[in-house]
Amino acid sequence: MGNENRELHVFFFPFPANGHIIPSIDLARVFASRGIRTTVVTTPLNEPLISRTIGKANVKIRTIKFPSPEQTGLPEGCENSDSALSPDMIMAFLKATVLLRDPLEHLMEQEKPDCIIADMFFPWATDSAAKFGIPRIVFHGMGFFPTCVSACVRQYKPQDKVSSYFEPFVVPKLPGEITVSKMQLPQTPKDDDVFTKLLDEVNASELNSYGVIANSFYELEPVYADFYRNELGRRAWHLGPVCLCDRDTEEKANRGREAAIDEHECLKWLDSKEPNSVVYVCFGSMTTFPDAQLKEIALGLEASGQPFIWVVKKGSSEKLEWLPEGFEERVLGQGKGLIIRGWAPQVMILDHEAVGGFVTHCGWNSALEGVCAGVPMVTWPMYAEQFYNAKFLTDIVKIGLGVGVQTWIGMMGRDPVKKEPIEKAVKRIMVGEEAEEMRNRAKEFAQMAKRAVEEGGSSYNDFNSLIEDLRSRAH
Repeated sequence: MGNENRELHVFFFPFPANGHIIPSIDLARVFASRGIRTTVVTTPLNEPLISRTIGKANVKIRTIKFPSPEQTGLPEGCENSDSALSPDMIMAFLKATVLLRDPLEHLMEQEKPDCIIADMFFPWATDSAAKFGIPRIVFHGMGFFPTCVSACVRQYKPQDKVSSYFEPFVVPKLPGEITVSKMQLPQTPKDDDVFTKLLDEVNASELNSYGVIANSFYELEPVYADFYRNELGRRAWHLGPVCLCDRDTEEKANRGREAAIDEHECLKWLDSKEPNSVVYVCFGSMTTFPDAQLKEIALGLEASGQPFIWVVKKGSSEKLEWLPEGFEERVLGQGKGLIIRGWAPQVMILDHEAVGGFVTHCGWNSALEGVCAGVPMVTWPMYAEQFYNAKFLTDIVKIGLGVGVQTWIGMMGRDPVKKEPIEKAVKRIMVGEEAEEMRNRAKEFAQMAKRAVEEGGSSYNDFNSLIEDLRSRAH
């Protein structure tokens, strides 16, 4: 059979956390839509989330099992890091995922895929792929900018030359004079040998892998895409934004966990609002705020005068007793605000014409979904690489402005952000000349994003070149 006719079979192996699973499944949908035989490997308890997110796409799911709780050290039924609620438990979860190696290799032996696209947090997947003589590609769901910052910080260690956690330093060698402080680096100030060792393994396995897929598009960050490939010498393909993989409204509503609001009720509320008038507020699936912070957010949103949809993670006080007195009658009862407790259909909401701004924790998925929706953003980073992403939105593409946080959440007794800076930041991205300029820039990027994934676009073409590479390798 000729090379061009043989069907390529690609395995996807996402890390079991919502923020990693969703872009990985979006990417799998992109592969399936381009005629590639696509299989996602996961554990049984993650299967329902994954099949909802796959929607109507032609993607198969195969499951492998964690060993018993005695072997993993995890509670019964803990198969997703979002259910590992303490930092210690998350570390235990990361360590336990190594136990998925044998079942994964057993499945690879059966299925004989031509390539495995595995999450960064499975550094051992590079060796597993090598066992079967196939390429392992890394997918960490990030863009080039945060990846470049991380690589330069790791290589040149500028953080070792400053005298305090708050002293800013310039990231060496990186274009654009990017400054950060130690308090914004994606690691805890406590010496956590286990996590540091894991990050070293992640880096080594990435360098030994076949290459990296970035969830980005060239026009968004050309300087950093070039720097990553040319200066850092890494092989990479930009195939994003993967959230733009073709979906109807129902599929957008079903992406991820089951929404805590009926899609029709949500759309009806949005339909009743003026274009660009609603601010959407969401801090991702991992962040839990204390009541004092939730109250300040409520006060800030009310004072801004903008209608809002605010997603509050389940687990905050069930009865909403942290809401300011009379807030429910004045705001929610008058239809000026909508609080969603639990999972929200984020892409569906952001894509609605009534939404004109986004208050975000700056996870790369959310940042890119904001870019694709063409909305300016208030940046409120929490942890991981989110301070890098916030910098990118505010300083590089200039479609965001900060709420003023300088340190990781939960560190050094980080005080709640007060009502006033929240009110001010929301007003600045929603109304006035500055907001208009940011919105126009954001809309331009949204247009570029859509062109990138269409036939002949930069991400579409990068996909072709990756598939050509894999086909020629498979023969």
